[in-house]
Amino acid sequence: MSQGKNRASWRIGFAYAGILIGAGFSTGQEVLQFFASHGMISIAGIILAALILMFFGRQAAKLGFRLNADSHETPLRALFGEKLGRVIDYVLIFFLYGIAVVMIAGSGATFNQAFGIHPQIGVLIMIFISFCTLLLDFNKIVNIIGGITPLLVVAVIIIAGYNILNPETPYSEVNSVVDPSRTPSSFWWFDAITYAGLALATGFSFLSIMGSEAARHAIARRGAIYGGLIMMVMMVLINIGVLSIMPSANNVPLPAMEMASNIAPWLGAIYSIIIILLIFNSVVGLMYPFLTRFTEPFSGKYKIMLVGALIVAYLVSNVGFVELVNIVYPILGYIGLAISVALLIRWIVNKNTKKKLL
Repeated sequence: MSQGKNRASWRIGFAYAGILIGAGFSTGQEVLQFFASHGMISIAGIILAALILMFFGRQAAKLGFRLNADSHETPLRALFGEKLGRVIDYVLIFFLYGIAVVMIAGSGATFNQAFGIHPQIGVLIMIFISFCTLLLDFNKIVNIIGGITPLLVVAVIIIAGYNILNPETPYSEVNSVVDPSRTPSSFWWFDAITYAGLALATGFSFLSIMGSEAARHAIARRGAIYGGLIMMVMMVLINIGVLSIMPSANNVPLPAMEMASNIAPWLGAIYSIIIILLIFNSVVGLMYPFLTRFTEPFSGKYKIMLVGALIVAYLVSNVGFVELVNIVYPILGYIGLAISVALLIRWIVNKNTKKKLL
């Protein structure tokens, strides 16, 4: 692949990872609940989840490219048929909006813990910058999302690396201080699969659109694989970092900020800014497919719906960040698993028949 095509694939990869790495992931809260609370076996769970994300993300991007999708509606109906596809379409878009609200609530918690700003003021700041960005064209949105992700890569390597080398509890004793009651289920492999489903459901809409915007089929599928690789590296580092600060991680809403503060208080403040930028990534990446599912991009209806959706998000975000994670994430994970099964069946059919499905 030429340098230009490879650069385009990495652009998609960083944007894909940037959407998935939002409030829950970058703060360490998602990793704590789905992985770290299982103990050291969580590393195997992360590898399993990342492999699922690479394969099914690749299939989703390919499908978006082949169908020239401008929303997730067309790919879902191709996967599930007209009637069931419509049901999953509306359920998915509802929960995508729910995740965006979770991210907005996460911004309030981050502003509060890092800078002492009232959570509602932090939420209003996030809503304002998201509103301004969602008025830009799609390519600019992708470039902004993809450009922020490398900041996290550098920050996580530094912050997690320090804590991994200086653990609060020896790794041989970690399994005795984790709290398995925080996990969605008691099975590490099931939570890994559920998390992969959650992540795929979160990124499916935007990934389908990015796939359709790719110049070539190979760019779309490689971009999704690159995004999965970025996710795996980040997840492993954050997970081992969270394990390194057990049991303290169980007592704070933002474990990753606790890791940063262990190095120096000022570094915690810098990392909180990165978290806020990544929350912004996910809010924009989730709101755009939600809005374009029901309106023409950047039309008058689009702008009216954008204002209304952000007002409702502000009101609902008062429920609280951790509470919203516990309610919304597992349900969306099951939706993602249904999409994964449909993509797998489609892949098997295409591999075993001469006539390829679109």
